[in-house]
Amino acid sequence: MLRGAVEGQVTAVTRALSAASVLCQVEPVGRWFEAFIKRRNINVSASFQELEDEKELSEESGDEELQLEEFPMLKTLDPKDWKNQDHYAVLGLGHVRYRAAQKQIKAAHKAMVLKHHPDKRKAAGEQIGEGDNDYFTCITKAYEILSDPVKRRAFNSIDPTFDNSVPSKSEAKENFFEVFSPVFERNARWSNKKNVPKLGDMNSSFEDVDAFYSFWYNFDSWREFSYLDEEEKEKAECRDERRWIEKQNRAARALRKKEEMNRIRTLVDNAYSCDPRIKKFKDEEKAKKEAEKKAKVEAKRKEHEEKERQRQAELEAARLAKEKEEEEVRQQALLAKKEKDIQKKAIKKERQKLRTTCKNWNYFSDNEAECVKMMEDVEKLCDRLELASLQCLNEALTSTTMEGGKAAVEKQIEEINEQIKREREEAEARLRQATKSSEKSTSGSGGGSKNWSEDDLQLLIKAVNLFPAGTNSRWEVIANYMNLHSTTGIKRTAKDVINKAKSLQKFDPHQKDDINKKAFDKFKKEHGVVPQTDSAAPSERFEGACTDSSPWTTEEQKLLEQALKTYPVNTPERWEKIAAAVPGRSKKDCMKRYKELVEMVKAKKAAQEQVLNAAKAKK
Repeated sequence: MLRGAVEGQVTAVTRALSAASVLCQVEPVGRWFEAFIKRRNINVSASFQELEDEKELSEESGDEELQLEEFPMLKTLDPKDWKNQDHYAVLGLGHVRYRAAQKQIKAAHKAMVLKHHPDKRKAAGEQIGEGDNDYFTCITKAYEILSDPVKRRAFNSIDPTFDNSVPSKSEAKENFFEVFSPVFERNARWSNKKNVPKLGDMNSSFEDVDAFYSFWYNFDSWREFSYLDEEEKEKAECRDERRWIEKQNRAARALRKKEEMNRIRTLVDNAYSCDPRIKKFKDEEKAKKEAEKKAKVEAKRKEHEEKERQRQAELEAARLAKEKEEEEVRQQALLAKKEKDIQKKAIKKERQKLRTTCKNWNYFSDNEAECVKMMEDVEKLCDRLELASLQCLNEALTSTTMEGGKAAVEKQIEEINEQIKREREEAEARLRQATKSSEKSTSGSGGGSKNWSEDDLQLLIKAVNLFPAGTNSRWEVIANYMNLHSTTGIKRTAKDVINKAKSLQKFDPHQKDDINKKAFDKFKKEHGVVPQTDSAAPSERFEGACTDSSPWTTEEQKLLEQALKTYPVNTPERWEKIAAAVPGRSKKDCMKRYKELVEMVKAKKAAQEQVLNAAKAKK
């Protein structure tokens, strides 16, 4: 609001104060505002500085009220063994220890100095030791250690009153929380991280328990063991000695640090293995997985049932469709059958009509021979003509005279005879073509079956048995063997032999056995072998030129070969031992069989050499 103009003045507006008002929110901060809040809360009007002075006075008064514990062993301490003393107990802070503030340490040291200073005691008439031999040196050393944050941290790390023990698994079976909770709280002082999680109780959630064990399994400890260094680098005389001392101290600290972390890990492992909540969570997780598994099995079963239902529905639909289709086919077949029956009756009627018409006209002739021939031709027409042709012919016979009917019938007979002639010629042409193809395929089968006599077939079977699979250039060797021993004089190539062997494989088994039997019988006749019944097949009995009283079986052959390997040439009474190893065979039989085998091997080698020589000659 503006005041109005007085007399003699004029009110004028030079510019607008603001285009629009803006609302701003301001938050008071700072130590002066904090002091104001404190004064308002306690209903005082003191300034900030007065409050600070009052705080210092309260702290000083707190220091004055600090209660110190008398250390009864103080006067018996050895000043030279200051490193092994309890510095908190020396200053009377044994009940406060690592929780003592610096001002408390300072106040305790001041009180101990006022009480145990050598000058004070000397003035009281007490005998004082010389130099650093007085126990007051321990008080000075304790204050020196505890007033320095680094040295105090080193001493706190090896606090002699700290309990490093780890509960065993057997101790915590019944009262897990009462045993492990104080241990974790005690070791939490070494954590670099604040807000160390608590062990909790039986009602703790899974997230809290998981966070607790995650924290302790990744525990970050500030505890270090420099206070236990055996050597002090300040005492070194040179830089190299100082480095060596530092190296030794680092190694010792690392070893103690490793032992400390193993202790913490053992503590956490023991707690985790004994924690009843872990077992509860595992059981819940197992039950959850079982429920999920059952749900999956149930879902899979329902899905399978649904698929089975759909499959059954599809099968039912397919069955109905098939039945419908079969019914349609059956109806069509019935209709076709009815039509066929109708057509058959119509054809039968037309044939009978044709026969009756021709019979009424005496088959268009008075001559008995011509009548018989015409009767045969009419039956031929009845058999060959279709319904439409028969109807047309009967209509023509009905509407014409006997001469016209005879001409129509003879014309139809000529057409039928021409058709029969064409069919016969086509059948003969197809037969000739098939005969030529058969002869061509027979002539190209490798030498022709007509060129293979029974002796050649038997010789081929013998050669195949003599030169088994695996023989080098087997089929060339067999062909060469046949060319040497064949009596027909026909030269066989490897291709001819292979083709004939393949054709023999396609024979009926009885036919092959018959050929093998004939070959063996011929061999017996040529060599005078006494026939003997044996369960082995001819191909098994026929292994070479055998002159024994009975052929060698496959088992006897194996025993002979094994005996030859077992008893070498220099063995005394070799053949007697070999004969004893082959039941049913004498020494003479074994020696003869050995000679036969040697001759067979020589024959094989000779045949192979001939093939190789022939190949070299071609090159």
